[in-house]
Amino acid sequence: MLDPFQLQFMQRAALEIVLLTPLAGILGAQIVLRHLAFFTHGVGAAAFPGLVVAGPLGVAPPLAAIGVGLGFAAGLERLSRSARLAYDVSTALLLVLALATGVVLASDVFGSGAEVDQLLFGSLLAIGSSELVATAVALVVVVAAAAVFRRAWVAGAFDPAGSRSLGLRIGLADWALVAAIAIAVVAAIDAVGALLVSAVLVIPAATARLITSSIVSLELTAASIALAEGLVGLWIAYQLDTPPGPTIATLGGAVFAIAALARVAADRRPGAERARA
Repeated sequence: MLDPFQLQFMQRAALEIVLLTPLAGILGAQIVLRHLAFFTHGVGAAAFPGLVVAGPLGVAPPLAAIGVGLGFAAGLERLSRSARLAYDVSTALLLVLALATGVVLASDVFGSGAEVDQLLFGSLLAIGSSELVATAVALVVVVAAAAVFRRAWVAGAFDPAGSRSLGLRIGLADWALVAAIAIAVVAAIDAVGALLVSAVLVIPAATARLITSSIVSLELTAASIALAEGLVGLWIAYQLDTPPGPTIATLGGAVFAIAALARVAADRRPGAERARA
């Protein structure tokens, strides 16, 4: 079973998954607790046009993607406030606009349509040294941000008003979290693509949320699930000759469904209500 991992491109793909795993734990927990899954998906979609124009304009793709992702976050905040639109409606509007703009730019303006599939769904088996370095840098940045703001992130997820009374800088912490999510999304795009970043940053944490009861256990379980789903999904993709990104996403969805059904069954057992009480 381990023979495929003797190949260098499989080793690089596996290392990319290992580097993304802590991001799934640290940020995935916050994304699930703060209901930021749709926002995270939106940042991934927003980064798509940035990646399309980066090469032709001579801009480093990660910088272009992060810039567009942060612009998406700022625009979303502005639109949801000034236009009095619900947050999810504003996210949907900007997400569709970003995807449409990226497709138009790729097909008609820059003529790079052949690369659209890779940008949207990732190219994990084509990961090289530069992508591994970029992911490692993203991991260092996110870990540093978590070291500074983790207390405020956790407090803000449960009681923003009470957190301010404790002297925590919730506003700054929230913007740091948004920036960290944008950086993590850009790091994950090479592996799973702009449309499937949830496979790394959302689905493992959502699954872990069903079976954990504390922040630390949520983070550790989410990271463990992301690592297992990533490596198993990579192995399945190699054996079946399927795209790794969609394969990992499909596996993650199946594991979540099983965990959800198991949770429902456990809640229906006799005595479950008394145990929760």
